[in-house]
Parts: sequence; C-alpha cells; structure tokens
Amino acid sequence: MKRIKTQDAVGHVLCHDLTRIVKDEFKDAQFRKGHVVQPEDIPMLLSMGKEHLYVWEMQPGMLHENDGAERLCALSKGPYMDRNEVKEGKIELFAQKDGLFQVDEERLCAINAIGDIIIATRHRDSAVKAGDKLAGMRVIPLIVPESLLAQAEALAGDEPLMRLLPYKRKTAAILTTGSEVKKGLIQDTFTPVVQEKLRNYGVEVTYQVQTGDVREDIVAAIHAAQGRGVDMILCTGGMSVDPDDNTPGAIRAAGPRIVSYGAPVLPGAMFLLAYFADGVPIMGLPGCVMYAGATVFDLLLPRILADVPITRQDIARMGNGGLCLGCKPCRYPLCPFGK
Repeated sequence: MKRIKTQDAVGHVLCHDLTRIVKDEFKDAQFRKGHVVQPEDIPMLLSMGKEHLYVWEMQPGMLHENDGAERLCALSKGPYMDRNEVKEGKIELFAQKDGLFQVDEERLCAINAIGDIIIATRHRDSAVKAGDKLAGMRVIPLIVPESLLAQAEALAGDEPLMRLLPYKRKTAAILTTGSEVKKGLIQDTFTPVVQEKLRNYGVEVTYQVQTGDVREDIVAAIHAAQGRGVDMILCTGGMSVDPDDNTPGAIRAAGPRIVSYGAPVLPGAMFLLAYFADGVPIMGLPGCVMYAGATVFDLLLPRILADVPITRQDIARMGNGGLCLGCKPCRYPLCPFGK
C-alpha cells in the first residue's frame, strides 16, 4: 500500500474503513475497505479531514475484489437465478422459481482448489423454492491476480457451474394396492401421505384407484393411468418379497424398463423405479413412505419432477448418506440424510 493525496486517489482502492461522525446523527464507515475512490467521493473525504489516504497500488494484471467476484458470478450463474449487488468482494445467487438445484461438483472443486477465490453452494440435487439462497462466491484478498480468474474461467468452460431446473411433471396417478384396503377392512392411510408430499411440489393427483392385490388388476390400473396421460404413476404398498406382494411383478408385466428394484437407502430399500417408452416414470413405493418422515421417495422425487433421468448407477451412489438417523422430530431436509 501507499500514502497519496486524497485529490490523487481516484481509481485507487482503500486499505481500511474510513469512519464519518456527525453528532447525534451518524457514526459509521462512510467508505469501507476495498472501496474504489470515485471523483464524487473527494469532497466528502476532505470534509472528513482526510487529506491523505492509504490505498492499494494498483498494478497491471491485478483485479479489485468486486471485479473478481463479478467474474466468478458469470461462470457460476445459470438460468432462473437472481443475484444481489456485489459487496466487499461477495455475490450471492437466489432461485427465481421452484425447482431442482444442480452443481457440477468436479469443476467446482477444481476452481476452489486455485486459492484466493471461493464458491460455496447448496448440496447438489437440492429441492429449492423461489427466493431460496443457492450459492455465494467471493474473492478473499482486496486485490487478486487476474490470472487466477482466467484459470477459473478455463476450468469452468462454456457451461455455467450451476443449473436450476424448474419442475416439469405436474400430474400423477396413485394406485393403492392391498385387498384389505379395497375391501374396506382398514382405512387407507398411505394415499393421503403421498398426496400431501406431491401437493408440496404443486403436483395434482388426477387419477386414484384401489386395485387390490391381484396382479392382473394392478396391470390394468397401470394401463388405465397411462391412458389418462399422467406425468407419473405411483403404486403404493405390496413391495416386499413376500409371495403375496404382487406390485413389483405387476409393474414388470406392464412393460416399463426397470431401472432398479431396491435402493441402498434406509428407509426405502424396497423402492422400485422404471420408465415407460414415452419417458413416464412409474414407482413402487414401500410401506415406509407411509410412516417415516423421509425416505428414498423424498430424495428422488425432486429429480423426477424436474425430468432428470435417473440411472441404476445414480441409485447405487445413494448408499453414501442413505442412512436416515430417525431423529425425533424429523428435521428433513435440514439433516445429513441423502447428502
């Protein structure tokens, strides 16, 4: 840093806060560390008794923290995201719409390994609502070599680090299995739980039927749901390996491509996911969805609603973090489950 006359400070970066005091009216930093002195600042600085200032000596190839943050924002920000104004070398991103937040972890890690620049985000595949904070980025020193930002931009490439995918699937069919439900021997407590979970994402249940346990009846109900053009089909119950649990076999018989029957997630091990040729997903939901606070269904539903294809390998990766700790009360998603 160097000491210069205030009149000569335009375009230079302040090295420390400058406080202004007006009796009974104001006492705070009028200019903060990192502020770039503007021509209109000179009269105020002189009125504060600042005839000399300590500033960073700007040199070719160096960037102010705010300029660096702008470049980090440009390589991070995807569609459907808002940003705030840069302040002290930091910018934050916010969701414009409800949807699924995604981040390229490999590129993010490579950029954060450079040093003196950072980008912090929510977990990938997080369900977010409009207005939620998504990420923050900042330059750590007041002045940073421009070469670091150029390196970050080269690592980022042409695609933004982050994406917000609005939900696309808006309707669902629920097929409630179980002869005891169809015969009225017990109350259906499964369907209301699933309806509420869907309602939280703005999904309307346009077809619901109690199928019983006969495989042919379940298959017929699946085909009937397809005929109604729903965006997804959910079969509740009958997902275990017991001989009289016919839901998995009925889903197979209906003709979709099975992605996985079983998931390394507890609760939710007996979950089934498949896709029909037209891309419509069908899921077999195990009984835990009815009584557990969060299950594999909660982890995968946002991705399915955003129409992100899920592979068997994606489900296999869920084992790391796929153990629910059963906290009372349940705090999902503010917990490590699925992270």
